Amino acid sequence: MSYEVKLKDRLAHVEVLSHDGDNLLVTVDGKEYALDFVKIGKGSYSVLHRNNSYNVELIPINGIKKYQVHTLKHSFEVEIIDAEAKYLASRRKEQDAEDEAVISSPIPGKVVSLLVREGDKVAAGQGLVIISAMKMESEFKAPRAGKVISVKINEGQSVEARQELVLLEYSEATENSKG
Repeated sequence: MSYEVKLKDRLAHVEVLSHDGDNLLVTVDGKEYALDFVKIGKGSYSVLHRNNSYNVELIPINGIKKYQVHTLKHSFEVEIIDAEAKYLASRRKEQDAEDEAVISSPIPGKVVSLLVREGDKVAAGQGLVIISAMKMESEFKAPRAGKVISVKINEGQSVEARQELVLLEYSEATENSKG
């Protein structure tokens, strides 16, 4: 799997070469790293590299795949840019100019949880649906405040790439209302 990781003004190319249990072999801008990578809690990881131990905490922040990262000595913000993030960013740009938005799945998967129903008012960033794909769960959120016009899937249902999940309607009235 290949990613781009944005850290301040730096964009690093990260590729996962192999993942066997806790052993992870990655390259960062072509340089290879063998890591012992263990999840120790929600958003907390222990990373061992060349007999050095690092505790890392990842806190999601508003955005497609943005995190506040804390280590013992440093704190910084990173953004993971993978195929899904690029797709979602392009969809968000298209949708920002429209009065309606179709939330679609960028990849095939299975609907794990449906978080809204038709007629629900939603806030910007509110979760709409959770899709499981390739052993990972992705939560799809409302890009803007609005109202759920149509839910096109059910929990447990398999979905295809680019399949419509939820249709939202944006309006000044919906954005300004409390609900």
